[in-house]
Amino acid sequence: MSHFLDRLSHFSAPTESFSDGHGTVTGEDRTWEDAYRNRWAHDKIVRSTHGVNCTGSCSWKIYVKGGIVTWETQQTDYPRTRPDLPNHEPRGCARGASYSWYLYSANRVKYPMIRARLLKHWRAALAVSKSPVDAWASIVENESARKEWQQQRGLGGMVRSTWDEVNQLIASANVYTAKKYGPDRVIGFSPIPAMSMISYAAGSRYLGLIGGVPLSFYDWYCDLPPASPQVWGEQTDVPESADWYNSTYIIAWGSNVPQTRTPDAHFLTEVRYKGAKTVAITPDYAEISKLCDLWMHPKQGTDAAIAMAMGHVILKEFYFPEGGKQRSSYFDDYVRRFTDMPMLVQLEERTLPDGRTVVVPGRYLRASDFNGNLGQDNNADWKTLAFDTQDKVVLPNGSIGFRWGAEGRADTGKWNLENKEARHDTEVKLKLSLMEGEGSEYDVGEVGFPYFGGIDTPNFDSNKQAGAVGDVIVRQVPVRRIKLGKEGEERTMLVATVFDLTVANYGVGRGLPGENAATSFDDDTPYTPAWQEKITGVKRDQVIAVARQFADNADKTKGKSMVIIGAAMNHWYHSDMNYRGIINMLMMCGCIGKSGGGWAHYVGQEKLRPQTGWTALAFALDWIRPPRQMNGTSFFYAHTDQWRYEKLGVEEILSPLADKAKFGGSLIDYNVRSERMGWLPSAPQLQTNPLQVVKDAAAAGMDPKDYVVKSLKDGSLTMSCEDPDHPDNWPRNLFVWRSNLLGSSGKGHEYFLKHLLGTTHGVQGKDLGPEEARPTEVKWHDKAPEGKLDLLITLDFRMSTTCLYSDIVLPTATWYEKNDLNTSDMHPFIHPLSTAVDPAWQSRSDWEIYKGFAKAYSEVCVGHLGVEKEVVLTPLMHDTPAELAQPFGVQEWSKGECELIPGKTAPQITVVERDFPNTFKRFTALGPLMQKVGNGGKGIAWNTDVEVQQLIELNGKVLAEGVTKGMAKIESDIDACEVVLQLAPETNGHVAVKAWDALSKITGRDHTHLALHREDEKIRFRDIQAQPRKIISSPTWSGIESETVSYNAGYTNVHEYIPWRTLTGRQQFYLDHPWMIAFGEGMTTYRPPVDLKTVNEMIDRKPNGNTEISLNFITPHQKWGIHSTYTDNLMMLTLNRGGPVIWLSEDDAKSAGIVDNDWVELFNTNGAIAARAVVSQRVKNGMVMMYHAQEKIINTPGAEITGTRGGIHNSVTRIVTKPTHMIGGYAQFSYGFNYYGTIGTNRDEFVIVRKMRKIDWHDGQGTDTVQA
Repeated sequence: MSHFLDRLSHFSAPTESFSDGHGTVTGEDRTWEDAYRNRWAHDKIVRSTHGVNCTGSCSWKIYVKGGIVTWETQQTDYPRTRPDLPNHEPRGCARGASYSWYLYSANRVKYPMIRARLLKHWRAALAVSKSPVDAWASIVENESARKEWQQQRGLGGMVRSTWDEVNQLIASANVYTAKKYGPDRVIGFSPIPAMSMISYAAGSRYLGLIGGVPLSFYDWYCDLPPASPQVWGEQTDVPESADWYNSTYIIAWGSNVPQTRTPDAHFLTEVRYKGAKTVAITPDYAEISKLCDLWMHPKQGTDAAIAMAMGHVILKEFYFPEGGKQRSSYFDDYVRRFTDMPMLVQLEERTLPDGRTVVVPGRYLRASDFNGNLGQDNNADWKTLAFDTQDKVVLPNGSIGFRWGAEGRADTGKWNLENKEARHDTEVKLKLSLMEGEGSEYDVGEVGFPYFGGIDTPNFDSNKQAGAVGDVIVRQVPVRRIKLGKEGEERTMLVATVFDLTVANYGVGRGLPGENAATSFDDDTPYTPAWQEKITGVKRDQVIAVARQFADNADKTKGKSMVIIGAAMNHWYHSDMNYRGIINMLMMCGCIGKSGGGWAHYVGQEKLRPQTGWTALAFALDWIRPPRQMNGTSFFYAHTDQWRYEKLGVEEILSPLADKAKFGGSLIDYNVRSERMGWLPSAPQLQTNPLQVVKDAAAAGMDPKDYVVKSLKDGSLTMSCEDPDHPDNWPRNLFVWRSNLLGSSGKGHEYFLKHLLGTTHGVQGKDLGPEEARPTEVKWHDKAPEGKLDLLITLDFRMSTTCLYSDIVLPTATWYEKNDLNTSDMHPFIHPLSTAVDPAWQSRSDWEIYKGFAKAYSEVCVGHLGVEKEVVLTPLMHDTPAELAQPFGVQEWSKGECELIPGKTAPQITVVERDFPNTFKRFTALGPLMQKVGNGGKGIAWNTDVEVQQLIELNGKVLAEGVTKGMAKIESDIDACEVVLQLAPETNGHVAVKAWDALSKITGRDHTHLALHREDEKIRFRDIQAQPRKIISSPTWSGIESETVSYNAGYTNVHEYIPWRTLTGRQQFYLDHPWMIAFGEGMTTYRPPVDLKTVNEMIDRKPNGNTEISLNFITPHQKWGIHSTYTDNLMMLTLNRGGPVIWLSEDDAKSAGIVDNDWVELFNTNGAIAARAVVSQRVKNGMVMMYHAQEKIINTPGAEITGTRGGIHNSVTRIVTKPTHMIGGYAQFSYGFNYYGTIGTNRDEFVIVRKMRKIDWHDGQGTDTVQA
C-alpha cells in the first residue's frame, strides 16, 4: 500500500521534542515494523523432538503459524537436578535447529512412488487376474519382467501412485512370498527404536503377526561392543551424561564429545571448571582434543596396546607397589568381591613348537568337577569355585547356576553377591592369589599366553619378542594341584586364580623363580609402557603418567575415574580387545558401578528405557510367541554374497596355541555352525517353507517338532544358511523404514547393489576362485545370483539413497507430524514426538502406514492363507534357562558328536499359529497373551492383568464382533504410546514394584525399596507432552533413578549385590568358552588390525597418470549431519563444502600431488568413491578420513575406475565377521536381539587414493572437466 500522503508530512518540521531536545516525536507510518513483529508471531507451540539416532533426545518447541511449521527452538523445562549438579538444558544442536527445512523442501517425499516398469507390469497383470496375489505371482515369476524393474533400481523412473494401489501390491507380494517360500522371506530393517518407539513398533508388529523377520541393527551398525556382554552379560548400560559431573578424572577415548555429543558437552566443560582432569585419546586432532588437558594420539587401531600398558602400570603400582607402600585396600576389596579375580581356572598341558611343555588356561573349575558335585543338585556344571583365605575350596553365591532351576529348589535365593559360601550360608573371604597369606602352598607353573603383537600387518608396526616361542609368551604363575572327580574316577588338575593369570598375562613381576616379567616400565616386554611405544607411537612417559593419575584418583575417590568411549574404538575387527583393555583398567580401579566412574560408551540412541512395555507391542508378543528375529550382520553378509569374496583366513586369527585341525574352513562356515547349534538365529530358517513343514509332519503322522528333528538329522530338511544362494533361500521382500540402509549403514554397498538388488554396481574384485579357500559348510554356486530381492519398500520423509534404489517409496510423516516416544542413555527422561501439524501432502505416520498394510494383507490373503501353523526356530536365548546349554566343550549334532536336542544342542523348535485373515484386527488390539502369560524381560516376569484392564479403560475396548472383541484398542499412535507406558516398569510405578519383587525372589534380597516411593506414579502421553518425565527405577537396568544419585551402570550390582548376568555372576577378566580360548581371547591382549587384502591387486590396474598411495580408510561421525540426515539440508550445506569430501594429511597429499579441494578418487576391490580433498595438519599420516555418512545425491561426479556415479563411504568397505561373536548357549555368550552377535566392522580397510583426471558428471550436459 502506498503511503505517499504520509510521506508528504515529512516536509513539515516536528512539533514536539523531549529529553531537552535530544529526542523528537514524529508522525511517519510505522507499519513496516509489522513485518519484523510477524516474523516471530505464531499460533501455537508444540513439544516434539528429533528421531534421528543422535543420542541427544532433545526437547524442542515447534512453532506453528497457519498450519505451517515456521521454526523450532530449544525447550528449557526439563525437571531440575539437585543443587550440586548442573541442569540438563541447554540441549540441542545446529542440526536439530534446521530440521523444519525438511518439511517443505524439494527433497520431501510427498506421494506414494513406484518404479514405472514395476507399475506397468502390475497394472497389466491385475487387469487379467481376479486375485492380486495371482497377479503378483504372474509378474514376479516372469524372470524378464522381474529383471526389468531390478535393473532400473537407482536409475530413476519413479512415478506417482496411490495408497490403495501400493498397499494392495505390497500385501500381495507378502502373501505370495509366505505362501510359496515362507513368511520368513519377508524381512524388515529399521534401527534404534528409542528414537521413535511406535514408528519402529509399527513395522515390527506387522512383521511379527505375518511371520516376517525384523533384523537387528545395533550389531550391524557396529555400535554394539561385544566386550560389554562378554564381561558383564549386559549390553551397553552406561551412565547418563550428568554423571560426568560427578567424576574427577575423565579419559575421552575415541569419543569426540563436542561434535558427536553436542547437547551433553556442557557437562564435560562444567566438570573441568569443577577441577576434574580430562585426557583425550584420538589419532587425529579432533574437537575433543582442544577441550582436554592432554591429547594422546596413538596410531589408529592400536588402542588396545595403550590400554594393556596402562593396566600394567596400575597392577604394578597399586597391587604390587614397591618402597614399602601398601596395596590399595579399595582396589583389593573391589576385585575380590565384584570380579572373577578369585575364581579358579583349570590349566591344561600344551606342547610348544620347540617341544617345550607348558600349561594354558582352560575352563573355570565347577562344582560338578568334585565328588558329589559338592552337594549341588541344581546346575552343578554352572557353579564356579574359589579358595577362601583358609585355603579351602568354596562355592560362592552368585554364579549363573544359582539363577535357574525349579521352584522350591535348595539353592533358591542364592543368586546374589553377598560374601557367603552357598553350601553353608556362612561369611567367606575369597582368596585372590595362591601366594596370599602366611605359609600358602603353591607351585610355579610355566603358563603359555598367545601373543599377537609380533604379527606383521601392512602399514602397522609390530613388536616381535625374542623370547617368544611361536608367538607364545611363557610366564610364571602360582599354581596348585587339586584332586577332582567322582569316587573311583579321581584325577588331579593344576589350577590358578584369574588374578594370578591376569598379573602374569600383563607381564608384572612378583619375584617368582625364573620369572619372565618386566623389571621396569622401560623393559620391552609385553605389555609395558616401553613395549607399546613401538606399536602406538605414544611416549611411555605419557602412558605411565595417565595410568598412574587415573588409578590414584580412583583409589582416593573410591572409583570416580571414567572413560568416555566412542564408536571409533568399536569399528575395528578386534574391537573387543580395545574395549576389554579399557574395561580391565576400570575393573582394576573399582570404577564400575560407582557414581562418577565407569565405562561410558555412547554410540547410537540405544537406550529404549520402557523396553519391556515396548517389546510386547513391537514384536506382537501379545498374540504370538516366540517372535522371529535375525542378527543383521550375518544376514547381510550371507545375502549380499560378501562371503564369496572373503580373503581373511581363519588361520590368520587363530591363537598359536589352538589346534588348527579343529578350526578350518571359512568365516561363513562358523556362522553356519553357530546357526545349526542354535547359537545364532537364521533367516530364512529352513529351505522348506515352514508352513509346509507342519503339513508334512501331519502327513507323516508326527509331531512337527519331532519331524523337524528327524528330518534335519536325515538331511531331508536343510537349513537355509547352508545354501544362501539357492533361490528358495533368498530374502524376497524387504521393508526399510526409519533408516537409510543403502546410503548410511550398508557396509559393502556395492555388493548390496550387485547381489541383493541386481542393479548397476562398482564391485572391482572377483569372488573366490577354485584355487582359493572356499567354504566347506556352504554350497558354492559357480555363478553368484544377482538380484535376490523381488521387492524393496522404503518409508522416508526425504528422497535418500535407499529411496532411489527402492521399488516403492512411501511418504512418512516427519518428526513434527506424528505422535511417538523418545528416550536416550544420555538423560533419564522420556518425552514425545508430537503432531504439531498434520502430515503434509499424502504422507502418513509409520503406524498408519503399517496399519494400511495389515488391512490390505487381511483382504488379499483370503483364498491363499487362512489360519495356519508353522515352525519357528529360536536360538538359545540369553536371560533364559537355554543359556545353560553346553557347559563343557563344543559338540555339533551335524558331525555326530552329540544328539540333536532342541534348546540344548540345536535351536528351540516351536509351532505357532497365525491367523492371516485377522492380521488387521490383531494389529489394532492388545492380544490375550498379556493376561495368559504376562510380561517381563531379562529373566524376570510379572502378571499384567491390572495393566490390561486399565488399558481397556484408557484406550477403550473393541466392540466389533470377531477375534478381538472386548480387547483394548490400539488404533492410533497415541493408543500405542499408552500401551508402552502402561506396561513398562520405567513408566508405571505399580509395575516397577512387581518387577523388583520378581527379582527379589531370585536374589533372596528385597529390592522393592528402589521403586516403592513411586508406586502410585503412572506416566501418560499427555504428561510427557506437558514436560519430560524422569523414569522410574527398573530391574531390567543396572542403575537407579534417584534424586541423590545420577544414573550409572552397574550401580545395583555393586550396591544391591545383584549379580552380573555372567557365568560367574561377576565382572569377568577371563572368558573360558572354548572358541574364545581357541581364538586367543580368553584373556585380554593386543591384536593388530587385520589385512583384508583389498588394495594390492588394484594398484595400477587402471592408471590415470597420477600417483597412487595406499591409506587406512576411517569413517568418524561428522559435524554437519546425524548419519546421513541433514547432509542434504540446505542450511547445513551452506556451513561446509557441500557434497562428499575426504580428509588427509599434508604429507600424504603432497606425496600424491593433491592440493586442497582437488577431486580425488578412493578405490579398492570393493568399489570406489569420488570426493573433494581436504588437506589438513590435524590428520595423521597413513590414514584418510571420510566422515560418515555422505551420500552420492549431492554434488557427486562419477568415479573414473568404475564408470559409475562416485559411490558412498561404504562403497570401499566389506563386512568381515568374527567367530567369537557367534558363540551361543553359554551363559553371557548367548544370543539376544541387539545383545550379542556379529558386528559390521570396517576400519581395518585400506584404499588407494589418487587425484582424478576426468571429472565426469554423467548428466549429458557438457559439464565434464579435466583436472590439471
